[in-house]
Amino acid sequence: MRVELAAILMFASTATFAGPTFTRQAVPEHAYTGGWEHYVGGGVAVFDCDNDNRLDLVAAGGTSPVALWRNITSVGTSLEFEALPAPSITATTGVYPIDIDNDDQLDLIIMRVGPDAVLKGDGTCNFTPLSLADVSFEDKWTTAFSATWETNNTLPTLAFGHYVDRSNPDGPFEACDTNLLLRPDGTGYQTHALTPGYCPLSMLFSDWSRDGAADLRVSNDRHYYVRAGAEQLWDMTTPPRLFGEAEGWINHEVWGMGIASRDIDRNGLVDVFLSSMGDQRLQEWTGQGAGFKDVPFDRGVAAHKPYTGGDGRPSTGWHISIGDVQNDGLDDVFIAKGNVQQMPGMALDDPNNLLIQNDDATFTEAGLSAGVASLDRARGAALADFDGDGLLDLVVVNRVAPLEVYRNTTKDTGHWISIDPRQKGINTRAIGSWIELVDNEGAQLREITLGGGHAGDVSAPQHFGLKDAKAVSFRVIWPDGTQGIWRDVETDQRLRITRDGDTVAIKAY
Repeated sequence: MRVELAAILMFASTATFAGPTFTRQAVPEHAYTGGWEHYVGGGVAVFDCDNDNRLDLVAAGGTSPVALWRNITSVGTSLEFEALPAPSITATTGVYPIDIDNDDQLDLIIMRVGPDAVLKGDGTCNFTPLSLADVSFEDKWTTAFSATWETNNTLPTLAFGHYVDRSNPDGPFEACDTNLLLRPDGTGYQTHALTPGYCPLSMLFSDWSRDGAADLRVSNDRHYYVRAGAEQLWDMTTPPRLFGEAEGWINHEVWGMGIASRDIDRNGLVDVFLSSMGDQRLQEWTGQGAGFKDVPFDRGVAAHKPYTGGDGRPSTGWHISIGDVQNDGLDDVFIAKGNVQQMPGMALDDPNNLLIQNDDATFTEAGLSAGVASLDRARGAALADFDGDGLLDLVVVNRVAPLEVYRNTTKDTGHWISIDPRQKGINTRAIGSWIELVDNEGAQLREITLGGGHAGDVSAPQHFGLKDAKAVSFRVIWPDGTQGIWRDVETDQRLRITRDGDTVAIKAY
């Protein structure tokens, strides 16, 4: 597979595109609030909760109520959301959409300061408590989540990251809690402790090496593990084990906040982007075992200090969203920024970043000119097409400041396509599948994952910017490794690819 993709060369781009612009929209007010236990968290889930093909929002509230908004936007107009009655759950840190019971309706994982919760969705934006067999969530401080479907399992494997152990009288420093892994066992779950835990703020299951099994990447906050900790990559053996130096794993110690994963430079290999206090870390696979190394500083992705606002102290990054905001065939990067609270060594006026990828795989800051350089303390975020016009819009959750929604109003953009793989029966959102797409510039590669970010995720069609391509070829590699056929399709449309046994149907919608 990799050899086949590598044979498709990416040629230098010659077309130029106007700089991106975003216009802030009027939305119901919401903020992420609370004391020190809610200095972290503040995630947002983006997904279609009522099956109308428009992406809705659920945002964690901290000590404020959870917020739920239905998207009522018409194509090509201002974005409109209406507030709906939300689940009555307090002390929330994050939200992740998942079809956990395989009924083709998206449910919710609610991370909390306290016992976590699972809510069943009914397809009408109503959510009710859902119990998992053999699972009783303890009173923990949950700040990270990811899920995958391991081979031959009907139920998903679930990973929960627990931050500081609040019951430790010697804490909070060097008092990181253990993490929780729930693995299917028949119709229920077996509970496993992932230890040592180093205060994670993000987790992501990814089959980064494409060997048919997802590993669990964990990004940890050095502020609390202090020493004897680092980033982690768990091999999902039985029992799970940590990758080490013998497999090429390179030790990294960062103030880890969020994880994003994408073949961002279109070379057929998955990259990992980590947000942190100080500099952000884009890492590329070394090709040696499990080794990932930081890319050079001159690529322009460190985003280590504010570029406007007058505060020259180091930045604090949280959620990272990757997507092509101009549809020029090159993925860009949004980084939500904001001081933890009032840490004196870090910038207080800390604008969000919008890093635009150039033809040579370097990045240029466009947050100010694009209109997204808010100085509020951002946390969770998402790039997603809320109005169905083929441009990625933006939502940002702020700590003790109103949530922000921006419509992408960029002019003179390229072509695009959105691809939505689905399965009947088990793992309906095809988590663990891969989309391989060939446009005029070469190949694009996309893994369907669930998790990562900072306290929230997007469950939506996969958006590809295509520059000047009016037609593309693509195929889906399904979670069990079955290779779909190559399909030639026109661009500027949304396609749902539904697999039902040996039958695969494709539909524009």
